[in-house]
Amino acid sequence: MRPGAGSLSRAAILFLLIATVVVLTFVGFFVGSGDYSVSDAWRALFGEGDPTTLEVIRNNRVPRTLLAVLVGIALGASGAIMQGLTRNPLADPGILGVNSGAYFAMVVAAVAFGISSISGYMVAAMVGAFAAATLVYVVGSRGISGASPEKLVLTGVAAGSIFSGIGFGLTMINPKSFDAIRSWQVGTLDGRDWSQVTVVWIPIVVGALVAMVLIPYLNGLALGDDRARALGIPVGRVRLAGFVIVTVLCGSATAALGPITFVGLMVPHVVRVLFGPDNRWLLPTCLVVGPIVMVGSDLIARVATSSELPVGMVTAFLGAPVLIALVRRKGGADE
Repeated sequence: MRPGAGSLSRAAILFLLIATVVVLTFVGFFVGSGDYSVSDAWRALFGEGDPTTLEVIRNNRVPRTLLAVLVGIALGASGAIMQGLTRNPLADPGILGVNSGAYFAMVVAAVAFGISSISGYMVAAMVGAFAAATLVYVVGSRGISGASPEKLVLTGVAAGSIFSGIGFGLTMINPKSFDAIRSWQVGTLDGRDWSQVTVVWIPIVVGALVAMVLIPYLNGLALGDDRARALGIPVGRVRLAGFVIVTVLCGSATAALGPITFVGLMVPHVVRVLFGPDNRWLLPTCLVVGPIVMVGSDLIARVATSSELPVGMVTAFLGAPVLIALVRRKGGADE
């Protein structure tokens, strides 16, 4: 292969992936519940047609699809960053306790303050996500070794278990709170509208752009902390910055939809198969593959049954066999 051919082929693949996101996004505007033709949906996008069609297309399908794109960006990027920071291919954004902290805060908001609106839940979930992630980092960074990957992972798992246990306990003794947030627990796009998009798009877009600054540092961390320090990389500050970015991205996504499993874990593995471990390609491509997974899963959720499935259920169904296949492929390559 001549010099530069590898980069050209990867650029071509990335272009096709971006085109796929655009196509799936437009398909999302036209597919869903209700007997609406493509022409009806197309006219509704431009403000024409009867009020019912306008309401369904412009205030339901469009924001729902755009929210799936945003959440895909957030989960794809945060998964790649987490795996890079911890040098753990099984690391997932939820490992920081973000999902559990968001869930716990939502339960407290429902039980103690009687909050029942989606916007109120989103605020509570974001506060809980940030509080949980901050606690994990503060506790996990204590000691001589500082915020090592192993300590952060163990602290995150422990804190997540505590928050989840208390949250589930509160819902068991207060059935009203369980009824209020049960749809959020499984991760769903149903019922989402422009209010969620306007809340989360800024932190997700800003977080994704800032994440690009970490690319050279993540490549350095892949060599190990000692070698990274020898190269002049401020390991502690890079890990803190990455931790904050993951919290912003994953906290926003979790607040909007609920805990979405496998996406942050699966997307970086799929991208590594196509592009290799170089974060100059890995991280930007995860920003594209994440939306493909989320929008594709949402389209399946809309048409799989007469009553729409939660998108979190679809990502779990898709993610489990993909990860098994990747593990088998890696195992075969190592033999």
